[in-house]
Amino acid sequence: MAQDDIAALLLTTEAQVRYFTGFLTRFWESPTRPWFVVVPASGKPIAVIPAIGSTLMAQTWISDIRTWSSPDLTDDGTGLLIETLHEVAAGGRIAVPDGHETHVRMPLADFRRLSAACNLTSDKGIVRRLRMVKSEAEIAKVAAACAIAGRAFARVPEIAAEGVALDTVFRQFQMLCLQEGADWVPYLAGGAGQGGYGDVISPATAAPLARGDVLMLDTGLVHDGYFCDFDRNWSVGPPSRATQDAHARLCDATEAAYTAARPGVTAADLFHAMDRVLSQGSGPTDGGRLGHGVGMSLTEWPSLIPSDHTVIEAGMILTLEPGLAIGDRIMVHEENIVITQDGARYLSPHDPARIPVL
Repeated sequence: MAQDDIAALLLTTEAQVRYFTGFLTRFWESPTRPWFVVVPASGKPIAVIPAIGSTLMAQTWISDIRTWSSPDLTDDGTGLLIETLHEVAAGGRIAVPDGHETHVRMPLADFRRLSAACNLTSDKGIVRRLRMVKSEAEIAKVAAACAIAGRAFARVPEIAAEGVALDTVFRQFQMLCLQEGADWVPYLAGGAGQGGYGDVISPATAAPLARGDVLMLDTGLVHDGYFCDFDRNWSVGPPSRATQDAHARLCDATEAAYTAARPGVTAADLFHAMDRVLSQGSGPTDGGRLGHGVGMSLTEWPSLIPSDHTVIEAGMILTLEPGLAIGDRIMVHEENIVITQDGARYLSPHDPARIPVL
């Protein structure tokens, strides 16, 4: 902040606020109220929040908590926020995260009022750089989330079989995650189809699993405020040779990136390590993003794409997520790793190359 002549950071989104305060609540699901945290160039952060959050915020390390009764149809906290920023910044530059994977969580009219009253600027990626590299405590939280998901995945044969509807599998898998220790399951994606699936973002349907289907479940469950994000595939009945080969190639691609992952390489290097295995020497594939960061958010920076040259550092937690097209179907595989000084370590229970059979 001193380097970029920034007097204060203004944070407005759940993960940003929680990163600096520890304020963990599901109340962000309501879009009614804005929430603000101001991080001065010196001194502790200041919470400028709706009064309904004061008791919980007081349980964190934050001691300066300024509140208003919200919702207020005349001034929903913007005036109090402007007063606070004038006090701590004294006319200096107030930085707001403004790059990829950021947004400003307040009404546009209020943001225009704030912009007219304060000297707003970019945070120059400060918050992104902080959140990309995890502490040992953060790594332990993601590892705990991965272990919970691993136990739930191991129990999938209890709930999935030929004839069971896909939407039933989805519901019961979320129950398994909760039984195994997840606080909640905000993300569950997947699919099922003969030899693969059409996409990995559609809601589950009532179609029953059929012999020859490949079932995939991809979960982003939360434990103590931190996500895991990895998937598993199963064959319903004996897999075809094409299914076995595709699954093995996905695992080989993951292993290639895992072997290459160490401090000093780039996100693009990890993309190309996977892409070479997926293409089998036939040239670059249209693989899209083959992984990303994970932590307080399901997806974080960096993105494993050819154009992302972010240098990998010890402490980063990444997903490795290669995908293959099999005719008009696809298959994907995903693992979570943490970068160490000497290379990488799996956080997700490592998946064998042979696809399991239901």
